[in-house]
Amino acid sequence: MGFFNDLFGDRQGKKAQSEVERLHKEWSEDVATLAKLKEAFISVQDGEDSENHEMVTKAGEIVIWAGIGQYHEAGRTAGQYVGSSQGFSIPVVAGIRYRVGAQRGTFIPGEEIQIYKDTGQVYLTTDRLVFNGSTNTAEWKFDKWLGAGASPDGGDFIFHVSNRKKSSGILFDKDVGEEFNRFLAFALIHVNDGIERVMKEIAGLEERIPTEEPKLQKVIEAPKPQ
Repeated sequence: MGFFNDLFGDRQGKKAQSEVERLHKEWSEDVATLAKLKEAFISVQDGEDSENHEMVTKAGEIVIWAGIGQYHEAGRTAGQYVGSSQGFSIPVVAGIRYRVGAQRGTFIPGEEIQIYKDTGQVYLTTDRLVFNGSTNTAEWKFDKWLGAGASPDGGDFIFHVSNRKKSSGILFDKDVGEEFNRFLAFALIHVNDGIERVMKEIAGLEERIPTEEPKLQKVIEAPKPQ
C-alpha cells in the first residue's frame, strides 16, 4: 500500500471515509444555518422581518423564522369502565318485573398523550412563537416562557408557558426541526440578553467554523524493516 497508508483502499478506510462524509454533511448544514441566522438577526437589528408573512404582528414585533409544522396538545385516549356487571330484573307482582340497571364499575381515565391536530404555518418572532393552521391557532409568548423539550431526533417539541394549563407543541420534519431549534435558542438569547449578545455569539461560532470542519486523517505507516 506504499509508504502512506491509503485509508480508502480497504474496508476500514471506506468506513472512515463514509463517517467523515456524514459528519461533513452535518457541518455544512450547520454552516448554512449559521449564515441564515446571521442574516435574520441583521434584519432584526435593522427592524425588518427576515421572512415574508401574512400574520398580524404587534408593535415592534419582528418575524425571525417561518416554517411548516404540525400542532399538538395534551389530551387523553378514551377511558373505560372496569369491573362492570350486567343488569338484572326483580319480580314485583305477577307479570311485572322491576329492571335494575347494570353497575358500570370504576371509570379508568385514558392515557395522557399529545394529540396531533392540525398542520399549518409556524412563525418565530422576537416576542413569541405562533402556529396558524386551518382549524387551530396557538401562541407561546416569551414573557410567559417556562421551558421546552424536544424528541431525541430533534423534530418534535413541547413548549411550556405559565398562562396555559395544557402542554402543547409542534412536530416538524427532522431537518426543519433542527433549524428551528437553533433559531429558537437565539430568539431566547435575544429576549434575555439583547441583540448585542446574539451577534457576539454568532461571531464566536463563525470563528470556530474552519477549526471544526471534519477531515479524514491519513495514517503514516512506519517503514518496514528490510
